[in-house]
Amino acid sequence: MGERGYRASIDEAGNAVGEIGEGPHHVVLLGHIDTVPGTFPVRVEDGELVGRGAVDAKGPLAAFVAAASTPVPGVRVTVVGAVEEESPTSKGARYRATLPPPEWCVIGEPSGWDAVTVAYKGRLGLRISLARGARHGAAPGPTCTEEALALWSRVLAASDARTPGATGFARLDCRLEGIQGGITDGLTERAELRIGFRVPPGIATTELADEVARIAAAHDGDAKVTIQPIGSEEPARTPRTTALARAFVGAIADAGGNVTFKVKSGTSDMNILAPAWGCPMVAYGPGDSRYDHTPVERLALDDYARSVTVLRGVLERARARSVR
Repeated sequence: MGERGYRASIDEAGNAVGEIGEGPHHVVLLGHIDTVPGTFPVRVEDGELVGRGAVDAKGPLAAFVAAASTPVPGVRVTVVGAVEEESPTSKGARYRATLPPPEWCVIGEPSGWDAVTVAYKGRLGLRISLARGARHGAAPGPTCTEEALALWSRVLAASDARTPGATGFARLDCRLEGIQGGITDGLTERAELRIGFRVPPGIATTELADEVARIAAAHDGDAKVTIQPIGSEEPARTPRTTALARAFVGAIADAGGNVTFKVKSGTSDMNILAPAWGCPMVAYGPGDSRYDHTPVERLALDDYARSVTVLRGVLERARARSVR
């Protein structure tokens, strides 16, 4: 960013920050700079950039930098390459949330060049541990691991009962993300569950944590149950009618597309920043999110170029009208 004329720095959280332009209107373009583990050869193949992070989310972040490189009169743009989005800490976004809000914020996540994301489910992660005195393998009764599976079944049933018949974005998803059993030091035997919820609007993560705690307290096995939170974000939904959303509608139309508004079952830095800042906000970026976290992650370079044009059109609209 410094080479492109930005006032570039690294903030206290380790985020890469670039500011460009001057004026009364402030727009933040925040994408994340980290990726999930796993590497494979980076290459351009049939007009697509293949490589880890091409879609999630260095492609959107690169589009932000390219689109804002030529200052728009009257608009100050802050581009943030946030750290730790792909981890429960969300350190980069949480730090930026402590700063004054901009007038508009765009989160860098793959939506497709002609689509905008306006809602994300929330997330709750729990680690549930069971421990009891060690027993001989021939002793009667369930093993500690079987007790853990019985507890998981009760948690899953309670989760399913919260949104009966719902599908997609409206459904509360509960998944067993990991299990360990047969852990013993000769004195104590243990088992551990890692449970993840994807939470639709209308359900608070604290409600779910309390419900799991009640289920654990009623556990009728011999093992002692303890619960450790791993991380949580509340669901986030932003209006489709803000000036920012309308700016995207116009900019996508100018680029030859018809906008689609999307809702997603994952989470993003929007879950952190939308409640903290309360400003008009959407998520946008080139790429097909079906490639997120996959070993064939790829980004069509034509779509990347279109997204830069769209973002440039959005920034021009920030100058042309009141950004509220």
